[in-house]
Amino acid sequence: MDIDLLRNETPGCSQVIHFNNAGAALVSKRTLQAQINCLKEEANYGSYETAANYSEQLSEFYNEVATLINASPNEIAFTESATVAWLRSFYAIGFKEGDEIICDQSSYASNYIAFLNAQNKFGVKIKIASEGKEGEVSLDDIEKLISDKTKLISITHIPTNNGLVNPAENIGDLASEKGILYQLDACQSAGQYPLDVKKLKCDFLSATGRKYMRGPRGTGFLYVKQEVIERFNPLNLDLHSAEWIDKTTFKARSDAKKFETWEHSIAGKLGLTEATRQINELGISNIWDRVVDVATYLRVELSQLEGIEVTDTGSLKSGIVTFQVPDKSHEEIKAHLSRHKFNTVIAVKSGTLIDMSSRNLDSVIRASIHYYNTNSEIDSFVSCLRNYLHSE
Repeated sequence: MDIDLLRNETPGCSQVIHFNNAGAALVSKRTLQAQINCLKEEANYGSYETAANYSEQLSEFYNEVATLINASPNEIAFTESATVAWLRSFYAIGFKEGDEIICDQSSYASNYIAFLNAQNKFGVKIKIASEGKEGEVSLDDIEKLISDKTKLISITHIPTNNGLVNPAENIGDLASEKGILYQLDACQSAGQYPLDVKKLKCDFLSATGRKYMRGPRGTGFLYVKQEVIERFNPLNLDLHSAEWIDKTTFKARSDAKKFETWEHSIAGKLGLTEATRQINELGISNIWDRVVDVATYLRVELSQLEGIEVTDTGSLKSGIVTFQVPDKSHEEIKAHLSRHKFNTVIAVKSGTLIDMSSRNLDSVIRASIHYYNTNSEIDSFVSCLRNYLHSE
């Protein structure tokens, strides 16, 4: 990849040093322009009419995402966010009293709240798999937790507060062998890590557009395996996802678009299409190699700073780099970094309550790297941190 060219095609790279790609990455000029062109046409000619004019380009979304994750286009649904995608698949399953859900300790707050809601509403039981030696979810413990009542294994691929990569492919092998539904939250992995649903063997995979995909906010996608599409109807069925036949009958779609609703952002969808196309052109394996290289450099440099503790676990680590500064205010550190045009975020305990509590962490500073970030930016970042710590 030509990093200089990619940075020149990313307007934000000239304004800030952006280490918040796990929050929302910087969009490219081509992704931005796709949205602007659509919005201008909507303003000038009408939204319905513009959507009709862009019908071919809008259909390309399904092909690009399918290419990215090795799926069929009819297994892809466009959604307004990863949360929407995840919730629509989760509640489509149809839980009953006594059903069991197995999850990992790194489950994100929105997901675990849904588990608790299902526990309160339907009487399901939540089982939390322990961590292995390196911090990833233990495959052995998942297998021990499985019973004849296990309805779903729901795993976070890459946690929001940690650099680790959970062994999603191995979990998929186990779930497939046991005949258990497998839901994968790929919110932080889509766009940085190679995803192959054939190897993952997941039934559902959800992702957002705004993070490592480098797409617009308010966009996401859901993968649903074809066999599963035929088994479940989501709760969101409307005139787009189903056809009203007569007074007492409707017919749901036979593809993953049954998980969509009619209303969505046309400009956002076009923007995410362009962002996904760029990933496919660059090659997701090339992106992953670059992200790992740059993130590894950041971890090494941070670990050499006195007073900094890198908090990432896992034998395989992603572009999410987290650290803490004991006895210092993370809010003040973040504010200091912001004044020097470094974008970071603070991951707090309530976001991943079980994991953070188990590691005695109230918060961590998250510096998430993408392929357009450079070692030079990291040197400046580390120098800024060093100056802050020495000034105290």
